[in-house]
Formats: sequence, C-alpha cells, structure tokens
Amino acid sequence: MTDEKLNTAQEPAAPDILEIRSLQKSFDGQCVLSDISLEVERGNVVSVIGPSGSGKSTLLRCAAFLETADGGDILYDGQYALRDGVYAPKAELNRFRRRFGLVFQNFQLFPHYSVLKNVSEPPMLQGEDREEVRERAVALLKKMGLEGKENAYPYQLSGGQQQRVAIARALAMRPEILYFDEPTSALDPELTGEVLKVIRQLAEEKMTMVVVTHEMPFAKAVSNRVIFMAGGVIVEQGDPRAVLDDPQEERTRQFLRVFDRA
Repeated sequence: MTDEKLNTAQEPAAPDILEIRSLQKSFDGQCVLSDISLEVERGNVVSVIGPSGSGKSTLLRCAAFLETADGGDILYDGQYALRDGVYAPKAELNRFRRRFGLVFQNFQLFPHYSVLKNVSEPPMLQGEDREEVRERAVALLKKMGLEGKENAYPYQLSGGQQQRVAIARALAMRPEILYFDEPTSALDPELTGEVLKVIRQLAEEKMTMVVVTHEMPFAKAVSNRVIFMAGGVIVEQGDPRAVLDDPQEERTRQFLRVFDRA
C-alpha cells in the first residue's frame, strides 16, 4: 500500500496544452515581442488585452505558426514545436497545426462556398469521411444558431452570422485549443453580443481558448486568466478581477483608465 501511494504521488502533472517560453519576434529590426512566456492549461480561457501595437495578434500568429518567431520555445502538450528558435520538421508542424483552430476578426470565409461547404471543406481536405463531416458541420451550425443557413453564401449573412460560421469551421477540425484574434472588432454592439454568447458557451463547455479582445466585461466574466501586454512584453497577468479591478502595474492602470473613458 505504501508503495502504491508513493507511486501515485510521484505521477507527473499533465503538461499545459500550450507553453511559450522567452518568445522573440522582430519586424525590420523593430522588436514586436520581447521575452514572452506564458502557459495555457487545458480547459481554461486566457484573454490577452492591451493597446494597439502591443504585440497581441503577433503572439497569436506565432503560436499558430503564421509568423516565424526569431527565438524562444513553443510547446504543445509538452512537445516542442519550436526549441531555441528552431522549428520542428514540417511533418511535425503539420501535426501540431491540427491541435488548434483559428478565428480571425475579418472572418476569412470562402465567398464562393456555401455556409455548409465553408465548414465541411477543411476536414474533408484532411481525408475525413464526407458523410461524417457533413453531419458534424450541420450539428455545429445548429449549435451556432445557424440552422437553415446551410445553403446560404457569406454575402447573404450578417457579420455576426459570418463570424459564427467561422467559429463552426474552426470547431469542425476538432481542435484542442481555439485562438481568437479580436473576434468582435469588425462588428457593431448587437452583433458583438451574438459572438460573445457563443464564446461564453464554449467556455462553459471547457473549450481551451486564447482570446485577444478589447471586451473587458467579457474578459472578466469568462477568463481564467488575463494577460496585459504593452510594448511587446507581458506587463501583468493573473486572475481577471485582480488585473482588471486592482492592477498592480502603472502601465496597466493607464490603459484601463483610457479604456474606461472611451
């Protein structure tokens, strides 16, 4: 019995789904990300806030391999996608890419595809069974409140509906983590509410998410952790209420004061 207890106690903790260490990125000699380190636990929502030009979107794009980092480490489930600035081989990176889904601020739907085809085409291109994918896509569109829109085209939808199609498309790949880059910045307040409601539902279902957002009440209500970035560095991070209601850093307080006056 003693040995069994000892073995149980020594079981290693499950790795974070995403870990970034000392990430560096510059454009034309201008540092955009400087020594960025963070972890995302499975089932958690991490919101990233900060002024324009702080590096928030670049951080997401590096995590998703849409930008090439200059240095640092990126690990998914404890496995290196980037180590000391050197990327894993292409085949391995492709496997890592299947772990995450992306939702952009400008939707990026295929205009010549129907809603159903926008959602079902990516997994089909990965070789998944057509009928299974179709059933999954129909179910996801229903979950997004888009039942009956399967045969519509993007131009026939509101911005909020298009963003919900984009979320369904990302979910159709069955990702382990979802990245949202300012998902409501192109929407008016009413349509913003539609999209935030969907993200809240996903949070309740314990979908792991990293959300770059300017929606402070949403970040406070939904996130497990808030990260405030400015000037390419993480200035402050922690519990949403602590960061947003009682920030410890003057730069965070300056940002929130300006935001409150907007």
